[in-house]
Amino acid sequence: MKAIILNGFGGPEVMQLGERPLPEPGQGQVRVRVMATSVNRADTVQRRGLYPPPPGESEILGLEVAGIVDAVGDGVRQWQTGQRVMGLVAGGGYAEYALAYAGHLMTIPESISFYEAAAIPEVYITAFLNIFLIGDFRTGQTVLLHGGGGGVNTAAIQICRALVPEGRIIVTASSGKVEAVRRLGVEHVIDYKQQDFAAEVKRITQGSGADVILDHIGGGYLAKNQASLAVGGRLVVIGLMGGAAAELNLGVMLVKRQRIIGSTLRALPVAQKAAITAAFAARVLPPIGRRDFVPLIHKVFALAEAGAAHQEMEASRHFGKIVLEVNS
Repeated sequence: MKAIILNGFGGPEVMQLGERPLPEPGQGQVRVRVMATSVNRADTVQRRGLYPPPPGESEILGLEVAGIVDAVGDGVRQWQTGQRVMGLVAGGGYAEYALAYAGHLMTIPESISFYEAAAIPEVYITAFLNIFLIGDFRTGQTVLLHGGGGGVNTAAIQICRALVPEGRIIVTASSGKVEAVRRLGVEHVIDYKQQDFAAEVKRITQGSGADVILDHIGGGYLAKNQASLAVGGRLVVIGLMGGAAAELNLGVMLVKRQRIIGSTLRALPVAQKAAITAAFAARVLPPIGRRDFVPLIHKVFALAEAGAAHQEMEASRHFGKIVLEVNS
């Protein structure tokens, strides 16, 4: 099968279209003929050699797939060949065929294309897991979302608006993406290049702060995130683009009863990831199927153009998801 192969670690130029053996599904696994996959920030980090796949998983890039069930392994009862599915993979998405655990797949709604489906699993489940299952965002609360135009952030905006319409959403974005975020229905958008987001959060919330913060910056934002949290607030850190180290103000943490939580989806145990997928399918997939909201697709590249797709992401030119067409 055709797949993107890494010729060492480094920039997008190390990615090459090559051949790999067809994977065989094991116990509880499904082989998917991949119609489309998506580019995630984690893929670019893995390409540089800084984010290896979990032990035993494919070393091919790609954390999500949309396609057609091609074969099933022993013990799989819920899927049959020919079904349209989308789901999480711990690796292997940048290939014509990929293996997924049966519990990590979902039926693609009839109203959703393969391109749209490929843009759903990783970022929408990440947003749902961290804001709702971990962050416990509820009606009457305020959520602060960092990273205006990225896939996780645009997914988070859509899910928050759909599931908690009475909640307050605050988003930080770069100057060039502020208006695009506003067009998603966000009233409070902070230009982090021109404004102090902690001061703005304090102003918008009249001093009470955000109940939940979803952050992919890490160390560089810790102090301001703490300043932005409400009493009893939850900071969920899902990335380290701004560094892994920072000084934690334990006094503020204690007095405001703050919770700072680190979270990754990729390395979770198979059963836990299946439970999260099932919760997502029950709560979020119905409005997607009704097209109450659909994934924002920035651009579709051919699989052979994966290097160019990575360049697009690393230049931060995208708003929404970057998709790779694999099989046509």
